[in-house]
Amino acid sequence: MRLENIVWDARDPHRLGQFWAAALGAEPITNEPDAVEARLRLTDDVFLDLCFQRVASPSASPARLHPDLFGGARQQEVVQRLLDLGAEHADIGQGAVPWVVLTDPEGNAFCVMEDREVYRDTGPIAALPLDSADPDRDAAFWTEITGWVPWAEIPGATTLRHPSGVGPLLELCHEPEPKRGKNRLHLDVRRDAGDNHIVERVLEWGATPLTDPSDHPWLVFADPSGNEFCILGQQP
Repeated sequence: MRLENIVWDARDPHRLGQFWAAALGAEPITNEPDAVEARLRLTDDVFLDLCFQRVASPSASPARLHPDLFGGARQQEVVQRLLDLGAEHADIGQGAVPWVVLTDPEGNAFCVMEDREVYRDTGPIAALPLDSADPDRDAAFWTEITGWVPWAEIPGATTLRHPSGVGPLLELCHEPEPKRGKNRLHLDVRRDAGDNHIVERVLEWGATPLTDPSDHPWLVFADPSGNEFCILGQQP
């Protein structure tokens, strides 16, 4: 399997998709009435798709996944460009920190990071912090379902990265509170061709099924800390 999508629940997927495609320099690839997708190409062979799906009422539960954008030495320039695209400054109780917290046009908080060695060469997304009840346990789980490997040491988080060493870090962070409600952002993984036993394996690794396999062409699970993710069908 491979990590393929970052998915946003959206009231207006076109507006939100246009913001994030412009913010990250991603190429639009799908434009449907209720869904928009853009591809963030990291190398010729590695990419992440940004997916925006229409929902009537996005969850108001505390966010457990968000993108940290690369700022580096140009942090303030990046912040200003995002404000010009429609982002707004946000106070989520962060206090005096070296990163800048913004919200996108639908109120989803994200950060623009200061210069850190660990985020050099990640591309426009420096990291994907994901709340976890047990970061070491969940890092092992996400390693199994993505093929990503342990990476740099960060205080308070266990990190993974694509084995090629490109793209963002997936940071399993100690959760401030147990999961409640649905995540507004989640990750999708794509199963490999010929892999017909993935359900049995993810259950052994600690996933919980959330939908009947007959409901959709994809499978919906929760990771061991309750974070939703989908397993997409084999690539045609």
